[in-house]
Amino acid sequence: RGVQPIVYERRDVLGGLVAAWKDEDGDWYETGLHVFFGAYPNMIQLMKELDIIDRLQWKDHTLIFNQPDKPGTYSRFDHPSALPAPLNAIVAILRNNDMLSWGEKIELAIGLGPAMLRGQKYVEEVDKYTLLEWLKSQGVSDRVNTDVFIAASKALAFIDPDDISATVPLTALNRFLQEKNGSKVAFLDGSPTERLCQPMVDYIEAHGGEVHLNAPLKHIVTNEDGSVSHFVMRGLDGQPDWDVKADAYVSALSVDPLKAMLPEAWRGIEFFQKMQQLEGVPVINIHLWFDRKLTDIDHLLFSRSDILSVYADMSNTCREYENSDRSMLELILAPAANYISMSEDEIVDVTMKELARLFPDQIPAPAQLLKAKVVKTPRSVYSAVAGTEALKPTQVTPIENFFLAGSYTKQRFLGSMEGAVCSGKVAANAIGDRRDRLEARSDAQVPAAVG
Repeated sequence: RGVQPIVYERRDVLGGLVAAWKDEDGDWYETGLHVFFGAYPNMIQLMKELDIIDRLQWKDHTLIFNQPDKPGTYSRFDHPSALPAPLNAIVAILRNNDMLSWGEKIELAIGLGPAMLRGQKYVEEVDKYTLLEWLKSQGVSDRVNTDVFIAASKALAFIDPDDISATVPLTALNRFLQEKNGSKVAFLDGSPTERLCQPMVDYIEAHGGEVHLNAPLKHIVTNEDGSVSHFVMRGLDGQPDWDVKADAYVSALSVDPLKAMLPEAWRGIEFFQKMQQLEGVPVINIHLWFDRKLTDIDHLLFSRSDILSVYADMSNTCREYENSDRSMLELILAPAANYISMSEDEIVDVTMKELARLFPDQIPAPAQLLKAKVVKTPRSVYSAVAGTEALKPTQVTPIENFFLAGSYTKQRFLGSMEGAVCSGKVAANAIGDRRDRLEARSDAQVPAAVG
């Protein structure tokens, strides 16, 4: 579109909410346990454009849940590859008799009927309800909620069904049912910083753009009409602050730091006032290295634990982290609000006690914990509680030369990597359209040549 992008990243590492680091032993640890779904068209297209689509390691099309009442066992929803959507998902549910009885399957099908039949418009209208409120209104029992939707809510938004907006899991369910491989899972073959983010930087720089690390935004300076005059960047290591001037400005900040950065001149605008009610949810990602294998399962696992969400043995799922003799579990603790202030040792201790229920034959013995890494994100993706859909801003703002990108902005793919990529594409198109309008206006003001 003829626009030169210049990216300023606050930290010394790429990736934001998908950042990763190496420890003193050369082992990677990450901001979160990130998986890719078949229902991620924008992310998949991006990776194709970057020629890195082969870095996705696709797993069998199944969903795997721990069974708390049968420690050490799993329940699977295997999707037949020969069937189209939604038949493959329906057969997967019907063939699973571990988690739901036939009566509960019928109850669930009837309860979810309106969301499936009335489409996304209806799904967005039920944002005023929590998922639990909506399920009860549809006659879905508490047991079905406990068995299925607590795990789904934690995996999608790191909160429980009595908090999460009904729109979020119902949107995901619609996507998974509409596309044959919508719920199929893939893991990246290495750290997201190197295997996903660095190729983006290489592409940007190869096409005339720039990417700068260690460049935090200090504040936004506005003109008299409210538009952006320039950004003031904070100088580090004794260096002076410096200014950035551009034709258009994009905030890819998470919603919490952006709210703190808003100029006073914008705070009375309804668009930004509504956004003030959005806030990030706390997330804790835990990495545990053991002296032996705990499982040979090469897939994402739903723990169905009170404090743990999804987890995976990364020594099985990720090529770069592969180890045939030892396990490295990566786990999400959610909801994390009651744990975010704990020390790392306390968090590991709580997690190990919970793992003793999932692996009763190996924890606390004979498996020995070799080391642990805890990554806390006090404000991660937006907290998708009931009523938040109406608060989410569009990528185009009332400020002519200021745009937003981020999974908290309005788009179809919720608070996810896919949502973030989708929002960036919308913002980029809006900036390109603005440039075209300005050029057309400029051309119209130039007299035509006479000859």
